[in-house]
Amino acid sequence: MNGIAFLDLFQGITTLFAQEPKIAIGRIVLMLLGFLLVYLGKKEILEPLLMIPMGLGMSAVNAGVLFLEGGKVGTIFVDPLVSATDAVMTVLQINWLQPIYTLMFSNGLIACLVFMGIGVLLDVGFVMARPFQSMILALFAELGTVLVFPIGVMIGMTEREAASVAMIGGADGPMVLFTSLMLAKDLFVPITVVGYLYLGLTYGVYPYLIKLLIPKRLRGIPMPVGDVRKITSAQKLVFAVVICTLLCLLFPVAAPLFLSLFVGVAVRESGLVNFQNLLSETFLYGATFFLALTLGVLCEASTLLDPVVLKLLLLGCLALLFSAIGGIIGGYALYFWHKGKYNPMIGVAGVSCVPTTAKIVQKLATGANPGIMIMPHALGANISGVITSAIFAGIYVALLR
Repeated sequence: MNGIAFLDLFQGITTLFAQEPKIAIGRIVLMLLGFLLVYLGKKEILEPLLMIPMGLGMSAVNAGVLFLEGGKVGTIFVDPLVSATDAVMTVLQINWLQPIYTLMFSNGLIACLVFMGIGVLLDVGFVMARPFQSMILALFAELGTVLVFPIGVMIGMTEREAASVAMIGGADGPMVLFTSLMLAKDLFVPITVVGYLYLGLTYGVYPYLIKLLIPKRLRGIPMPVGDVRKITSAQKLVFAVVICTLLCLLFPVAAPLFLSLFVGVAVRESGLVNFQNLLSETFLYGATFFLALTLGVLCEASTLLDPVVLKLLLLGCLALLFSAIGGIIGGYALYFWHKGKYNPMIGVAGVSCVPTTAKIVQKLATGANPGIMIMPHALGANISGVITSAIFAGIYVALLR
């Protein structure tokens, strides 16, 4: 005890001086970024359910670096790269979040649990009421998912890696997680982290993009609300069962995601209240919390300062930007098809960040023309976006696996 130095006791500080300068600086920057994410989540500028636990985890993991056995520098939160059986068993007994990562995160289970909860919240009646319009907009809003793939290949990524990062364009976190697990396990951690971080773009950047590309008079175009037939719960249940079975038949590699999403829809439309509460509260919020917390502690400076992450940051940003532009193009296509009686801003809701993009376009529509309601149309495109994102994931995995 008499030989213990101050810096031996406070190893989080000691390791800052023991690591390369760029890693030490990166740790400090990421700690501050974690503070910022918590603040932005608290202010609801970004999604608080994700950003508060993620930001706190990011700060804690970059602060809590210590010397491990053999003088190795690391943490006792989670080791995403461990693969040997004996090593996995060791870290499961030591690292705090390793059981969550190994048994739920790295096999895609946590994404499926989130999808079950999302399914319970989705009213597919919005899609069934306007299937043509909704699916057209959703397909246009996959522009980033399509364009970023060849761009990624051109800048030196493999086809599997490019497809994984292109899925960020669908703005669907669980889908990005699933695809990267199937196609690019080596980049799974940074792709997933980048994907979830960039979902904040839908909050912060999309409103400015919409205002830039769609004039106020078009943002204020009202949509008819009384000309749509009522969809019964029985019809919605049939839709969920048929579409789920068809998609699983066409894209078996993504069948777990399809089943997870549509079992939630089926529970909702069957009136199974106990299951509905289980999926929409316990599963969805529990999985989201541990997903965000685990993502936060995966944001170690040594992981994120890999040069390839710069490519991922650029491509992720482009994917979401192109998808929003694609949605706007689709919105304009329907605007001209309906001879000026369709609000082109609804196209952005085809980017499947449910229900964020739908809420964004409704808020901007109200700002341009108080009292108008475009939310039903936006939700139809929004929910269709979830389905089309899953389809694109299935296509990429089927072709490249």
